[in-house]
Amino acid sequence: MPDASPPTPAAQKTPSPVARPMAVTLLVLVILLWGVNWPVMKQVVGHMPPISFVASRLLLGTLSLLIFTAARRQLRLPARADLPVILSVGVLQMGLFMLLVTIAVQYVPAGRAGILAYTTPLWVVPLALVFLKEKVGWAKAGGLLVGLSGVAVLFNPAAFDWTQRPVLLGNGLLMLAALIWAFNIVHVRRHRWVGTPLQLAPWQMMLAASIATIAALVTEDQSHIDWSGQLVVLLIYNGPIATAFCFWAMVTVNRALPAITTSLSVLGVPVVGLLSSAIWLHEPLTVTNLVGLGLIGGGLVLVALSERRA
Repeated sequence: MPDASPPTPAAQKTPSPVARPMAVTLLVLVILLWGVNWPVMKQVVGHMPPISFVASRLLLGTLSLLIFTAARRQLRLPARADLPVILSVGVLQMGLFMLLVTIAVQYVPAGRAGILAYTTPLWVVPLALVFLKEKVGWAKAGGLLVGLSGVAVLFNPAAFDWTQRPVLLGNGLLMLAALIWAFNIVHVRRHRWVGTPLQLAPWQMMLAASIATIAALVTEDQSHIDWSGQLVVLLIYNGPIATAFCFWAMVTVNRALPAITTSLSVLGVPVVGLLSSAIWLHEPLTVTNLVGLGLIGGGLVLVALSERRA
């Protein structure tokens, strides 16, 4: 933790994070599942309004978590000390982040959207240095520079028309989403947990689902949903897998690994997103894209070497 003050009673009850190997395994799964989900989201918003989609995947995710935690006899009311992290994860990471990126993906290609939404390390590094007192060694600093160089190459602001208001809106929402997630990563790492991520996840997702459902009912016409077998399959992937499992896994990883390491590692998501969008949606995979992917991959290798030495 960032300070050396004596542990409070709440802190003493906090269960230990998962072991580092399990955290790394969860992180790899999240990178793959969330990466593939970018073209999936692009497909879904062609069948239903974006906020209704967010509400649907959050409601399915909440139901999945309630059933899973109840089956494991982990379903219980949260402690008052955990209310801040329930609000932080539920409103910021699960609610606002998902709403912003889902609205933005209507105006931005799925591969590019994944890149911009994962510029989170730009914001996490200064926040972690100030609030968490994390240290950045040479290998991790090199990984940061190389990885963000790849993001800069892929971002390429000269590649889109700045006079188009929807384009500006989409790109602006994605950058805002990245900033919001950065604050959440730092808060999750700093919070003194009483319950486990699994015990708190249903309540966090239920809060996010409530916000998204109210927003969808107020702002969107539900008769515009084009129900089909394909949409049902895509929602099933988004609810239990890309939402319930991945958000629980990401919070678990945030607790177990340094904030800077986590934020740098999730740069792998836009890599998977760009490749899967090229395969599924036939989005062009240019030389610029390949150079950017190579730089991000090199940055991830440096971060992995740094963590291995640690």
